[in-house]
This record gives sequence, structure tokens and C-alpha cells, in this order.
Amino acid sequence: MKMWSGRFRQPLDPQFERWQRSFDFDRRLLSYELAASGAHARALKNAGVISADELISLLEGLQQIGEMAATSKGLVEDDEAEDVHHFVEKQLVERIGEVGYKLHSGRSRNEQISTDLRLYVRAAIDQLRTELAEVCGVFADRAEQAGGATMPAYTHLQHAEPVLVAHWLLAYVEMFLRDADRLVDCRKRLNMCPLGSGAVAGATLPLDRAFMANELDFEAPTANSIDATSDRDFVLEFVNILSLSALHLSRWAEEMIIFSSQEFGFVQLPEAYSTGSSAMPQKKNPDLLELVRGKAGRVIGSATALVVILKGLPLAYNKDLQETQEPLFDATDTAVELLPLVAGWMKAVEFNDRRMNQAAQSGFMNAWAAATYLVNCGVPSRRAHEQVGKAVKLCLEKQCELQDLTPDELRALNPLFDDKFHHCLKPAAVLAMHDVVGGTAPARVRQGIVAARTKIESLREEVNFHAHA
Repeated sequence: MKMWSGRFRQPLDPQFERWQRSFDFDRRLLSYELAASGAHARALKNAGVISADELISLLEGLQQIGEMAATSKGLVEDDEAEDVHHFVEKQLVERIGEVGYKLHSGRSRNEQISTDLRLYVRAAIDQLRTELAEVCGVFADRAEQAGGATMPAYTHLQHAEPVLVAHWLLAYVEMFLRDADRLVDCRKRLNMCPLGSGAVAGATLPLDRAFMANELDFEAPTANSIDATSDRDFVLEFVNILSLSALHLSRWAEEMIIFSSQEFGFVQLPEAYSTGSSAMPQKKNPDLLELVRGKAGRVIGSATALVVILKGLPLAYNKDLQETQEPLFDATDTAVELLPLVAGWMKAVEFNDRRMNQAAQSGFMNAWAAATYLVNCGVPSRRAHEQVGKAVKLCLEKQCELQDLTPDELRALNPLFDDKFHHCLKPAAVLAMHDVVGGTAPARVRQGIVAARTKIESLREEVNFHAHA
């Protein structure tokens, strides 16, 4: 029996009925539907709508459905269920009889799906923050293992300045920690309970909404029933955060692909995460990295789909909202699968320290340090920039580096160049010159690793708190 069939005189067109069903994808919400239904059943008992015995029967029936789903590993089947809500009602009536129909007293599927999705996104956020903490921990470990190894930093993909490899890796830690922070902000906003909102105007029974919110670990009931039943801001916000995280992963993948090429040779691709060519025997291809880059487009596509679905909907619930579920599920699955693979890749990758160090000492990577030397001698910054630029031009003509110019050649450009100048061009001196918070000076990078570990540990503690709350 349909949950709405009383008013209708004709059955649904069979093709339309199959097409409009959502059970094939919203059945993954079953555990959340059961939890929300349990809270609603208790509220019905507290309001005097059902008896204590009926409550016990309903709760036992819900538990049996959960146990059945657990044994089938969530792959529950039903060719007639319109959606997960209909499925639960059918299963209850099959198990406990007519009292199963009482569970729907005073509620609507509009508030149910909003509640289920909030519970789903909340759980996904906790899982993803756990995975992000693991990824950040791996990057921090590799940064610490890198020690004093150096590499070129790039602007416009051109040689810019030398940095510690650790400094480069910590840049990604900062990105992923921001992703984790965005997720917890999203969690705060979504953690309000729609139960009791009814179809659009609020429940028709005197249900204790604060009780139901507390039962499900929500902060409070939602403030407006019209908004609660039509709001998918939390879905859009969540998937947009996932798209940012995927973008960060894609930038990382792109750098690793470039750095693993023979032209760079900074990175040795892990064989456990690479494949070969069916035609060219010598090839080792960066498949994980390329798929990470490609999956980013998929997640961003889901975020775009959600915006387009939601942009023209009048208040409150519309069937269009059913279409927000699959982009949400797909983006979540993609992100959940990506992060552990990225962590595994980063544990396995080998960096070619010799090649990276070598590259960090050529291509005039110390030019700004040379200009800074003159600034410290009292030369205006713009003049120092110009004079070192002329020194670089001379080096290009001679096919040498700045440190290869003779004292006479340097003094012809500026008499303030003296014997101490060549010392400031050495890699260690260039690194040490960037001695500011967030800079690549070795002492600052060591501080950065400690600070990153503190943030990662705090993230892990937050995740554990929510897991055991």
C-alpha cells in the first residue's frame, strides 16, 4: 500500500512508478531513518498518542529491521518500496502488524528526509575529518623525515627561491586543515533537528521537539518548519567543501605528476599505486595521481548540479529535492575513497633529495637574497633589484650563476659588493634569511612541524569527542 494512495482513483503508470522511486539510492539512509523513527516513536508515547506497549512494539520492530539490514550489509531489496520511509513502514507492518502504521502519526516524509540527510552528512563529516587528520599526519611525518633537504619553489611554474622540502609539504597540511575546519563549521550549522516540522507548517500533534533533537544529538530543533522541510543548504555547503578539498588534492596530484616526470625527477612513483603501458614496456604511469585529478572534476560537478537543482525552487518541499541525494552520495563516496589512498601514496613515495637539492642551487634562486644583501647595505630596494637584475643579465651572457661572478665584476655594478657577498648566496644562508613566522628558515620550519602536529592532534581529539558523544 502506498503512503498516499487514498485520494487516487487510478494506479500509477508502471514506467513512471519505477522512474520516480528513490529507494535504490536512499536506502543507504536506512540506519538514520531507523534512529529518527525511534526518536519520533518516543515522542509519540510522551505525547500520549501511543501506549507504552505500542512503543515497545515499534522499537522492537525498528531494531529487527536494523538487524536485518546489518546481516544484508545494507543491500536491502524491495521492488515495491517507493523510498526508505515507505520501506520502513512496510517492514514494520510486516513484523508487528497494524500498530506499525501508527508510527507515521503527526509526521511527514518531508521532515523525515531532511532529518535523515542531516544525520548522514553529520556522520560523513566526522569520517572525513578523521581521514583528513590521517592525511595531515602523513604529510607532517614526511616533512619531518625530509630534514634539511631543499628544493626549488616556483611562481608561474618558474624557478623562484629555494625552500625546505618540509616547508613545501607543510603547505598541503595547511590546505587540508582548512578543509577540516570548514567541515566542522558546516557541522555546527546543520546540527539542528527538523523532526516535528511536519509537511510544511509543523506537526499536528503536541510533540516535544527539543526531546527529539536531544535523542538524536542535535543542538536544538530547527526554528521554522517551512525552512526545515525545504532546506538543503547544508548539502550544498558540504559538497562545496568537498569540492574545495578535491581541488586541493588535485593541485597536489598535479605537482606530483610534474615532479615525477623525467624532466624534473624529484619524485619516484610508488609502484603499488602506478600502472604500466600495454604498448610501451618502459612506462610507469601516475594512475592514482591522474585519477585524483579527474575525481576532483566529478566532485565539483556534483556541487554544480546541486546549485542548479536548488536555484529556482519555491518554498517549501518539491520533488526536485529528491535529485539532491545522488550528487551528495556520489561526492561523499568519492571523497571518502580518495583520502586513504592519498595517505597510502604519500607514505610510499620516494623523493630524490639529490636532484631536488641540485635544482635548488641553479637558475638564480638566490637573486632575491643578493638584492636583500644590498638593501641591508643601505641601497634602496628598487635600486638593489635593478643592480642584481643586471648581474643576472651578465651571468646569462657568461653562462654562469651569481656566485660565479668575480669581485671586480660585482663592484662594477655596485661598489658595496664585498667579500661577504658570496657567503649570503650559499643555500643555507638563503634559507636562513627567510626567518619570519611561516618562512622557510630551518628553525621556523621546525616550529611549523610542531604547530602542525598540535593542530592535527586537536583535530583528532575533536573527531573522537563527536564519535563518543
